[in-house]
Amino acid sequence: MTKKTSSSFDVGDMAVYPAHGVGQIEAIETRDVGELQQVFYVIRIVDTNMVVMVPTVSSSHVGLRSIINADEVDNVYSILREKDVVITARPWNQRYREYMEKIKTGSVYEIAEVLRDLYALQEDKTLSFGERKMMDTAQSLLVKEISIADQINEEAVSERITHIFA
Repeated sequence: MTKKTSSSFDVGDMAVYPAHGVGQIEAIETRDVGELQQVFYVIRIVDTNMVVMVPTVSSSHVGLRSIINADEVDNVYSILREKDVVITARPWNQRYREYMEKIKTGSVYEIAEVLRDLYALQEDKTLSFGERKMMDTAQSLLVKEISIADQINEEAVSERITHIFA
């Protein structure tokens, strides 16, 4: 599986749209926007069934990317397994903003770091509601992408991640 640049998606391709997750390119449409014609990727997000339209010219700017390949999955699991991570003591809202920025990048590695850090943090203290929700979001994003990359069901991926943190 070759890594596609955002400008080379075809109808039927799977892609990751940051903070929304994995989606499938359903169409590539030309629309009039003001006096200009723009080409859009029409993407259906797998988890929510939401449809988003991303201008092809700005797709790389917004972080639209192809699914990681199977070789990269091991790197994600390696990040999750890192145990000697130091979580700097700071107010939960500062952590929340930092972690949200990482999730918004759409980088599977940054999302893995967020999940790992939140699991480590909950060993020492109770997570805020927002942090628990963010942990669920990060795990959901990882499970979906890894299951597609490894071509295995989501339940197996979820169990593997749970086992890493057990």
